[in-house]
Amino acid sequence: MPKSLFGFVFLMGRHHQIAIAALSVVLFLAGTAPLEVQRRIINAATDAAPYQTILILVLAYLGLVLLEGLTKLLLNIYRGWVGEVAVRWLRKSALAASEPSSEAPIDAVAEGVQLSIIIAEAEPVGGFVGTSISEPLLQAGILIAVGGYMIFLQPLMALAVAVVFLPQIGFVPLMQTAINRRVETKITVMRHVSQSMVQHVATNDALDAQGARVERLFSLNMSIYKIKFTMNFMMNLMTQLGYAGIFALGSYYVVTGRTEIGTVVAFISGLSKIRDPWGELIDWYRDLRVTQVKYAMIRDARAASEAPGGAFINDATTATGATEA
Repeated sequence: MPKSLFGFVFLMGRHHQIAIAALSVVLFLAGTAPLEVQRRIINAATDAAPYQTILILVLAYLGLVLLEGLTKLLLNIYRGWVGEVAVRWLRKSALAASEPSSEAPIDAVAEGVQLSIIIAEAEPVGGFVGTSISEPLLQAGILIAVGGYMIFLQPLMALAVAVVFLPQIGFVPLMQTAINRRVETKITVMRHVSQSMVQHVATNDALDAQGARVERLFSLNMSIYKIKFTMNFMMNLMTQLGYAGIFALGSYYVVTGRTEIGTVVAFISGLSKIRDPWGELIDWYRDLRVTQVKYAMIRDARAASEAPGGAFINDATTATGATEA
């Protein structure tokens, strides 16, 4: 297996990633145009323009929305297919590595790790392959296109919107690092659970150990939830501050005659267009960091299976002793 996660992504098909990236470019370009059409519809209505003109603009808006929706449908199906190909490859790789050999018999530890990889670990890693390049390209493209459009319409209002997103650049990486540490510990605990199930040991000590591992998983998951949803709360708060800035500054500009109502409506829609890709970009970053941890553990397990002795790596960290740093 390639050493890095993105090495694995390209192993699964460079040409597919190029095609997906091209669809992403088409999608973010198609998603920006409706903002300008929407602004023109509002201004045409408030300026008492002929209804035929408004109807043509509405039809153009519907056409752009249809193009955006169909492109997104095709992109999602394509990304899903690429991701499933990667999942299938990982599962078959784990199965091939566990084939019995006279030189390297498979023990319960190896079978437990193999079971964990096939059932739980392969899917999120393989699924990330489909979105690894197209997702940041798509969402960053939308942010740049919509942000540039907003700057063109009203630079000061665009600056007010941009300011509220700056704190997220600081707290998101810190909170994600804390999540990653817990995810790595969680995978280790899951492998010990699988190992114990394969061994079929039913002593009181073994059952107590499994119970302790289940409690450990509960504690880790709750810790991840707390950090994740606190992060979401802080991001949503920043977004609402952006809306407040648009309402306050936009209303002042309309009252003083420095802008038109259509521009304020376009900014409100534009912030919605920015909020979603910004959130998706943060989600992609979180998935990237977590998937890098998971991929490294799968890669190390596979490397250990190919080493002399032929057994999957046995993490020495115990289920109850792993730290929740």
